Amino acid sequence: MNSLKDFIVNGDKKIKLKNFATTPDDSISKEKIVKKTKANLEEMEKFQDKLYSEGKEGLVLIFQAMDAAGKDSTIKNVMSGLNPQGIDVHSFKQPSGEEAAHSFLWRAIKRFPTRGKMAIFNRSYYEDVLVVKVHKLYETAKMPNRCKQGDIIERRYKDIKNFEEYEYNNGYRIIKFFLNVSKDEQKKRFLERIDLKIKNWKFSSSDLKERAHWDKYMQAYEDAINATASEHSPWYVLPADKKWYTRYLVSEAVLDVFKKIAPQYPKLDEDAQKRLQADREILMSEENS
Repeated sequence: MNSLKDFIVNGDKKIKLKNFATTPDDSISKEKIVKKTKANLEEMEKFQDKLYSEGKEGLVLIFQAMDAAGKDSTIKNVMSGLNPQGIDVHSFKQPSGEEAAHSFLWRAIKRFPTRGKMAIFNRSYYEDVLVVKVHKLYETAKMPNRCKQGDIIERRYKDIKNFEEYEYNNGYRIIKFFLNVSKDEQKKRFLERIDLKIKNWKFSSSDLKERAHWDKYMQAYEDAINATASEHSPWYVLPADKKWYTRYLVSEAVLDVFKKIAPQYPKLDEDAQKRLQADREILMSEENS
């Protein structure tokens, strides 16, 4: 059975996406994995409560994938037991006029959580080195020509890596998930969205247009992962053809980073403890009066 370390990319070597499986090993039991996921979710809830109470570190989870890879359902399932007061969820679609008028990282920076909270990015600033790269959208961007000269995507890789290290140095952990769905499985899920009326709303003809660029997207993802993976902000390339297994691995990765943060409930100093006891005595005297 694979362990989490088999899916992590931390920048110590270059990877090839073709070497990562999209399905779990046949030896893996779905029943056992679902039970382990449930246990992980319960443990995550305890860690999140400590993270929120302590208020020292922030955690950002980034989900990137091709269409129909299961980002939405993974987020919904894995984060279902967490306190909504301590977590923010943001979806990054085509930039608005205001967002496009700023630097490409601006819309992400403003959505970073306060320390003590978590944020989930459903897509992210990585779109600016993925779809922007595949379709060369930077060519029509409203920027000075000097910004478009040379390799703009390579410069953005460096900006992203520096930005993520900057956030780490300011108390934030960023972990990034690439849900590695196969082209055959994507086709199956697209057909399901077309054939089932309750899923029609999920399908868009634009999804097929993007599917036609599959190979370019795979190369763009591989390049982005290799260029931006680091010890402090790793990527996880997770098999996504079986959603139950993807959810388990995400829960394992989140638990792993929680353990590294090791949040603790705040401890009161001696004066605060005395005030606490005094307040308790006041409350107890009310019961006796």
